[in-house]
Amino acid sequence: MNNKKIINDPVYGFISIPDGLVFSLIEHPYFQRLRHIKQLGLTHMVYPGSLHTRFHHAIGAMYLMDMAIETLRNKGHLISTEEEEAVIIAILLHDIGHGPFSHALEHTIVSGISHEDISALLMTRLNEHFHGRLTMAIDIFNGTYSRRFLHQLVSGQLDMDRLDYLNRDSFFTGVTEGLVGSDRIIKMLNLQGDEIVVEEKGIYSVEKFLIARRLMYWQVYLHKTVIAAEQVLAKILVRARELALNGKKLFCTPALCHFLYRTISREDFIHDGIHLETFAQLDDTDIMSAVKVWMDCDDVVLATLCSNLVYRRLFHVDITNTAPDKEVVNVLLDKAAAHYNITRTEAAYFVFTDTILNNAYRADDTNIRILMKDNRSIDITTASDNDNLTALSKTVKKYILCYAKHLI
Repeated sequence: MNNKKIINDPVYGFISIPDGLVFSLIEHPYFQRLRHIKQLGLTHMVYPGSLHTRFHHAIGAMYLMDMAIETLRNKGHLISTEEEEAVIIAILLHDIGHGPFSHALEHTIVSGISHEDISALLMTRLNEHFHGRLTMAIDIFNGTYSRRFLHQLVSGQLDMDRLDYLNRDSFFTGVTEGLVGSDRIIKMLNLQGDEIVVEEKGIYSVEKFLIARRLMYWQVYLHKTVIAAEQVLAKILVRARELALNGKKLFCTPALCHFLYRTISREDFIHDGIHLETFAQLDDTDIMSAVKVWMDCDDVVLATLCSNLVYRRLFHVDITNTAPDKEVVNVLLDKAAAHYNITRTEAAYFVFTDTILNNAYRADDTNIRILMKDNRSIDITTASDNDNLTALSKTVKKYILCYAKHLI
């Protein structure tokens, strides 16, 4: 048995770590790796305080899950101690498969496989190590456990993941629009059948949660300068991989080299354990150590991109409701090719387009249901008298054009 541990969290105060399996999982190298992966990637280039990690977030989500289970029990719902431990483990490990810089490099280092898939693979590996004691947690994480509401608490539209990251990201960025009343929302949770519902008196807290999520996407997660920084980093990895596969020797840590110099399919990654174990060695420091060295690379494209990132010479980003004019893009490509004395194909590292999506709420089978006083449960967009919520259920698509500032 381990002695009881506490963590002093800047968002919630003191968080107690349960003895036994949960503490052992936190101590495991797979989980400790999250200390070296920033929660918000390169957002600190816009909001300097946003240097918190996936480790912070996972511990915070665990704390909220414990509060949610206590709330449901106090309302008369039976949840066994085994189910409590399993759902806490499921939320604790839900992000364990994130790679360096989180979403910024997803599908860049390993293509065709998401961080959720990698989380599931790492949880399976941990289950083997702990002799099957994570089986129920994995079933909850995958949505295959018999009690659906437990999965909804881990992965739904009002789950403990979102409740924590909105408040935590708001705290560390200083963007106060993201603050939500997570305590009140959790205290308003209840069950109808096997579904999570929110009692009617919590409706305004849920409305604020949805609006806060939308605002945080535009002001933080999809901020144009954050996009610029993350696009530069993604282009760096794409270029480095292109050079590596063509035989160029580049500095990199052993873990990064493993993925830089190989083309690994989804099936290879799933079935050959060496790829998963090597991925579990990767964190932000592998990437940034390489980027700093690559500034002196004799490839002008890679060296320029790396210098731009390190010294924050980021691309200009135009965000529009319609696709960028192709003629404008072609002119910029020609200018980039001439300026850097590179081919037009290589110029696409300095001029490119993409799309971004903001979907604050989806009115589908994972929707947020409000428990009315007459015991009916209805979707939040129907229960609310706030017309803005209907608009929030629509996906907003915008187009971006990125280019080096000096080309204009």
